[in-house]
Amino acid sequence: MNRNIFLVRKPNYICKQYYSPNLIIMAKSVFYHAGCPVCISAEHDIISLIGEKNVEIVHLGEQKARIEEAETKGVKSVPALITPNGNVLHINFGASMADVKG
Repeated sequence: MNRNIFLVRKPNYICKQYYSPNLIIMAKSVFYHAGCPVCISAEHDIISLIGEKNVEIVHLGEQKARIEEAETKGVKSVPALITPNGNVLHINFGASMADVKG
C-alpha cells in the first residue's frame, strides 16, 4: 500500500488524501487580521469566496498569543491568508505585524 500524500483540488478546499479508503484529512485556510476596516472587509470577502467552514478566522487584536504563530508562518502584514499548503497571501495592506504587536 502506497502511503504517499497527494494534494487533490476540489471546489473551495484542498484535501490531503492517503491511499486508504477510510482516511481523508481536510485542511483549512487560516485568515489573520487585526480588526481594522480593511481587515474586516477582506474577512467578509474571504468567507464569501471560500466559505466559513473552510477558513479559520484569527483576530490578532483579540488573540495576541497567536501573533508569534502568524509570524512563524510568514505573515508580514495583515490581512493575510495562509492556504492549506502553507502559502502566505498578503491581502491589501491593513497593518504591519509591528503595528499589531504594539
